[in-house]
Amino acid sequence: MTTYLLAGGGTAGHVNPLLAVADALRARDPDATVLVLGTSEGLESRLVPERGYELLIVPRLPFPRRPNRAALRFLPRFNRAINEVAATLRRRQVDVVVGFGGYVATPAYLAARRAGIPIAIHEANAKPGLANRLGSAFTHSVGVAFAGTRLRHAQVVGMPLRREIEVLDRAGSRPEGLAFFGLAADLPTLLVTGGSLGARRINRTVVDAAPALVAAGWQVLHITGSKAEVTDPGLDGYRMVAYCDRMDLALSVADFAVSRAGAATVSELSALGIPAAYVPYPVGNGEQRFNAADVVAAGGGILIDDARFLPAWIESTLLPLLRKPGSIQEMSVAARSVGVLDGTRRTVELIDQAARRPKPR
Repeated sequence: MTTYLLAGGGTAGHVNPLLAVADALRARDPDATVLVLGTSEGLESRLVPERGYELLIVPRLPFPRRPNRAALRFLPRFNRAINEVAATLRRRQVDVVVGFGGYVATPAYLAARRAGIPIAIHEANAKPGLANRLGSAFTHSVGVAFAGTRLRHAQVVGMPLRREIEVLDRAGSRPEGLAFFGLAADLPTLLVTGGSLGARRINRTVVDAAPALVAAGWQVLHITGSKAEVTDPGLDGYRMVAYCDRMDLALSVADFAVSRAGAATVSELSALGIPAAYVPYPVGNGEQRFNAADVVAAGGGILIDDARFLPAWIESTLLPLLRKPGSIQEMSVAARSVGVLDGTRRTVELIDQAARRPKPR
């Protein structure tokens, strides 16, 4: 019986691929033990137990950015976390450590290295985080979601996607999706989403441009997020919802999308062949722009800065594109050419590879 320790958490970008891989490991071998290492503050504290996995807690220890008193306190706390993880690896007889990045991955990698336990890594973002940059020095089994990711020993495995996305038959599910959202069967659908909390710029601009979009012969499915500051314009052919728990059906009806460029979103749209206008989140280290780089270079998407995503841009750039069905079909084919639907299976193969391969010197 194999025991896996999956380390990662904090955000959905780390937790969701982790859970997809955990489910695949459990489905393949029901006798396997799948443990998850995370924090008590991250999204994993709720999602992991809900999915039926044991969550082992380590403290959230961000790396200090400057030498100060907090940095002096960090080292002993960090060493203590490594020791605790190493003790857990020995006590639970872990066979493979699988890291998905985030705060908890670094002590997991260092503890596994100390204990001589094989390591596999999955990096979801095109711009790797610090933990996975460190961990990639300890293993050759490094999987990335995007071909442009610069990480030692990287091989493209794609993104481990939710099962309902992996098996989605878009054409077969489209009638159900249209009925679910109250959309017309004879109009193309523009899917607009900024994530679960929403995206202020995307929401405001699309609402302001709603009359023009509908007049162009498109219907709009606008998922605003739970903290949206816009109101429904009340137009025929414009469907606004705050939250969507059937994203599989939303994706089944989408002929084109407007969205942020989170790694999971880019991966899902590309894998399903849905062309998109990507509006990267303007705060942080800019990883969203890198996430969309491969599909944009292939011709399956267009990139527009948040500050420039205004009704005038929709009028000048997006609407002319939406009026060309042939161009949208070409973009769909291009998006699919860089998309990966079986990222979960490939990541599991990477884990098996790590278990068989001796650790690098």
